[in-house]
Amino acid sequence: MDYRPLPVGVDNFEKLMTNGYYFVDKSLLIKDLLDKKGDVSLFTRPRRFGKTLNLSMLQYFFEDAGSQSEARREQEELFQNLKIMQAGEKYLSHMGKYPVIHLTLKSAKQPEWRLAFHMLRRELAREFRRHDFVLGRDGLTEREKERFLRLRDESASYEEYLDALRFLSDCLFRVCCRKTVILLDEYDVPLENAFFEGFYEEMLTFIRSLFESALKTSGSLEFAVITGCLRISRESIFTGMNNLDIISVLSRSYGEYFGFTEEEIVRICQDYRLEGKYGTIKEWYDGYVFGNTNVYNPWSVIQCIREMSEDKNAVPSSYWANTSSNRIVRTLIETADETAKKEIEALIDGESIVKPVHEDITYEEIYKSTEYLWNFMFFTGYFRKSREWLDSQDSLFVEMSIPNREVKSIFRMKVMGWFDEKIKAKDRSR
Repeated sequence: MDYRPLPVGVDNFEKLMTNGYYFVDKSLLIKDLLDKKGDVSLFTRPRRFGKTLNLSMLQYFFEDAGSQSEARREQEELFQNLKIMQAGEKYLSHMGKYPVIHLTLKSAKQPEWRLAFHMLRRELAREFRRHDFVLGRDGLTEREKERFLRLRDESASYEEYLDALRFLSDCLFRVCCRKTVILLDEYDVPLENAFFEGFYEEMLTFIRSLFESALKTSGSLEFAVITGCLRISRESIFTGMNNLDIISVLSRSYGEYFGFTEEEIVRICQDYRLEGKYGTIKEWYDGYVFGNTNVYNPWSVIQCIREMSEDKNAVPSSYWANTSSNRIVRTLIETADETAKKEIEALIDGESIVKPVHEDITYEEIYKSTEYLWNFMFFTGYFRKSREWLDSQDSLFVEMSIPNREVKSIFRMKVMGWFDEKIKAKDRSR
């Protein structure tokens, strides 16, 4: 029997829909964003949980495709069988109504500041090129057009890049007479990379200026959605941004939009005639809890379903092992003590641990306490939340455990291996 192709590594919404890939409908995320009316929403989720695809979906829904009826029709066709189309005119009236700026920052993962800044400059230039239609319309002064061209052609000064996002947003607002939607993907990747490569302050200064100028009390902003893996301290990058709504894995809202729910997994198994494999998939890839919502790892489920649909005797694997944020965890394990090793051994044996949770993370402090090891592992997808509570001093505590068999295999193969390497390195140094 022929099945719809599964979108392994496909994170462009238009490509996914027009090429007939299997799509798990998350389009009601659009409805919730419009209902909640967040000014700037920051979603933090583990790697490979659908953040990039969701941002792409938001772009294709909200972006003004132009006045041509053919472009409008094609935009509607992308969403024609999705849940958002039944949500009502209140929501559909927002389709194709806004200029959209969409940036991904993952290309800034470079070994030195010069290369990282070059890639960020290139990414910004790509968005300026995508919107250079404004140069042929009324609304901009000659000086503004000249600056626009410099940013588009990657010939602007460093100072001009510091508020380039705000400048592009203002240009679009003045020309299109509609406020802009700003979508920023993997915002924390440049910061994490810069910390380990030794140019954190340069990157922090640039990202803070780029974001704050565009997102903090901007008259040209309709709303913004930012995604990343970790919540970076408000004091280090989002200084004074009172309009920031942070939706972490502990937040009660939006839990069903990143990862697959139980209902969605049952449907996928039915669609690929793999009902008999449901228990195996659950054992290996279930167990994450976002707010009050139980979800499966979508990256691993898609890959496993694809292999099982081709060969029903295929065995599950740890597909997620090489996609998560291992560098921080490995570095922290190199500084951890024997107590941490014993706790990880207990986790592998099926036990749970209780740890305080610090949602505001600063890279400068990650070596100051072993507690940061547990926090980084929790927020990057190594643990599931069993329960949470506040103590008498209103400090948040979470009971954590390994979510599933896939992550347990990562602990056995990788995490314990890092501890062993640490011990061997100490022995060699004696």
